[in-house]
Amino acid sequence: MSLTGRAADDSRVADQIDATAYHNDIIAFHDFWLGKCRGRAMPARADFDPAEMVAFLPGIALIDVVDDPRRFVYRLLGTREVAMRGNDATGKGVAEGYFASSAEAALASYDDVVGRRAPRFEQRRFITPDNRIGHEQTVILPLSDDGRAVNKMIAYTHHYLA
Repeated sequence: MSLTGRAADDSRVADQIDATAYHNDIIAFHDFWLGKCRGRAMPARADFDPAEMVAFLPGIALIDVVDDPRRFVYRLLGTREVAMRGNDATGKGVAEGYFASSAEAALASYDDVVGRRAPRFEQRRFITPDNRIGHEQTVILPLSDDGRAVNKMIAYTHHYLA
């Protein structure tokens, strides 16, 4: 089974994603997003009811696409996202509150989703604030109020520690 999107581990990019390489939660969240598309290129934020996605909420990041120098702002981070980061970046620009190898890498991932108006799948290793080695898999999904321009993104991350 393959998924259309873009994958990265900060060094690799592919147009077709092997779904067997991703945790079931990542695939399930992507499928949930697809169901919200209902024939459109991408759903709107209003299509998502938190009560329908309770199991996913701890790993969610909701990102606003803004028309100012910040470019992307964290609107909401799930409890697991906050715990893995060691801080709550809600309300901060991605360049200030990122959890990636660099601010540039985080911004490039979001720029890719906005530019292609399509999902992005990522895998990477990281070190937690308390120096544990972890792995994460993420799917970043575009949202649009008008069906054309991406004005938000929703991401789901599955973390596991080595």
